[in-house]
Amino acid sequence: MAEKVLSVNNLVINFKTDSGLVQAVRDVSFELEKGETLCIVGESGSGKSVTSKAIMGILANNAIIENGSIIYEGENLLEVSEEEFYKIRGHKIGMIFQDPLSSLNPIVRIGKQITEATLINSNKLKLLYNDLISHDLIAYKNVIAKRNIAIANEEKHLEQLVAASKNEDLTAEEKAEYNEKIKAKKAEISAFRKKINAETKEKLVPLKAKLNETKKAAKVQVKEYKAKVNADCKEKIAKLNEELSSAKSEEEAKKIKEKIAAAKNEYVNSLKITKAEAKRRALAIMKEVGIPEPERRFKQYPFEFSGGMRQRIVIAIALTANPEILICDEPTTALDVTIQAQILELINRIKDERKLSCIFITHDLGVVANMADRVAVMYAGKIVEYGKSEEVFFDPRHPYTWALLASIPDVDSKERLDAIPGTPPNMIYPPKGDAFAIRSKYAMKIDFEKEPPFFKLSDTHYAATWLLDERAPKVEMPKIVSERIKNSLKGGAQSEQR
Repeated sequence: MAEKVLSVNNLVINFKTDSGLVQAVRDVSFELEKGETLCIVGESGSGKSVTSKAIMGILANNAIIENGSIIYEGENLLEVSEEEFYKIRGHKIGMIFQDPLSSLNPIVRIGKQITEATLINSNKLKLLYNDLISHDLIAYKNVIAKRNIAIANEEKHLEQLVAASKNEDLTAEEKAEYNEKIKAKKAEISAFRKKINAETKEKLVPLKAKLNETKKAAKVQVKEYKAKVNADCKEKIAKLNEELSSAKSEEEAKKIKEKIAAAKNEYVNSLKITKAEAKRRALAIMKEVGIPEPERRFKQYPFEFSGGMRQRIVIAIALTANPEILICDEPTTALDVTIQAQILELINRIKDERKLSCIFITHDLGVVANMADRVAVMYAGKIVEYGKSEEVFFDPRHPYTWALLASIPDVDSKERLDAIPGTPPNMIYPPKGDAFAIRSKYAMKIDFEKEPPFFKLSDTHYAATWLLDERAPKVEMPKIVSERIKNSLKGGAQSEQR
């Protein structure tokens, strides 16, 4: 059984706006396995990027996480402190955004932007100390974070009531009812705050004592490490100096001097990553992502690079910390087709070489056809179809998946491309029933009345459409989609015969 590295469960995210509450993510669940690529596909506004930002802990201030969990390394990322997220974000979970130019500082040289994170974390003694105390510090901070999150969520509900009470269309009686609710909510929050503060204080006392002990022990260990590094370096250089004094030729002496310089450099880098070492690492990563002449390019500015090269730079920055999970948020949207293919090939190669797990977000099913292990199709904040790539591409069952497949340009199909009619719904007022029903020619009466559950097609393939109910009329997928599947299967069979 494959190892799960990330698990998103029943995630619900709303955004508070002047127009009302936007229901951006509605009960989304999925898992990411070690070494796989999970592609999340859907139109703009379907909730793909919001889900990825929740994983990274970079949601906007007006976001309200109503429900759910994001489990990584046994912890819920929705409840951890910023101190813990600082150790996860970028270091263990990296992200590539869709517009490389907006991700880069236009007036800072590329080299400095790639080495910035390395140099910020260059003090190895400090990093060692932080690592030694991190478990107890995070445990302490997480208790505080959970209290603050709980209080903030209660206060956001109060803000919603206050905002609703200011609606000019309300009658005097309705306004009075809202005022009573607001008064009751304030009293409820006050009582809740006292209760949770008392509970938190009780939990913090033993955690604080343990943290203080850990800090003392960590200082001793750091001091011992530094002393050992100093002693080892002095011993090594002393031996080299003895060899130098007995050198029989200038060439031999030169080689020993080089060894002494290397030993000194090794000593410095064992305590702190120097600018020279950071540059060496940056040049190696630039070469890895396919940037030619990295020495020259290192000194250039973002505007001196093409769109594809800028995206390679952003990928290089994401890789500097050697993350375990890489989230790619539409990284090829701003690029032309040939450059898209190069970037996708690069991400695939790096994923395989570094054994990364990847979440790839896009609106184009064609982009992910050759790189996805599993696909989650999202619409109106919900996953409507979920399965292995071959299941979603060769046996799609949801009308929205059919519509996405039918809208992709294809050289073999003779059928006219199908455009998806209408626009995605306003998520301040999400439609009742199946959100895609109003745009689907296959919609039935029940689609406008009741939300479809997930119907299981196999152990790995699910789709949320009433068409899969045994009582529903039998409907064939669009001809253009079935023709494409046949052509793809023929092409695959011919390739195998060759």
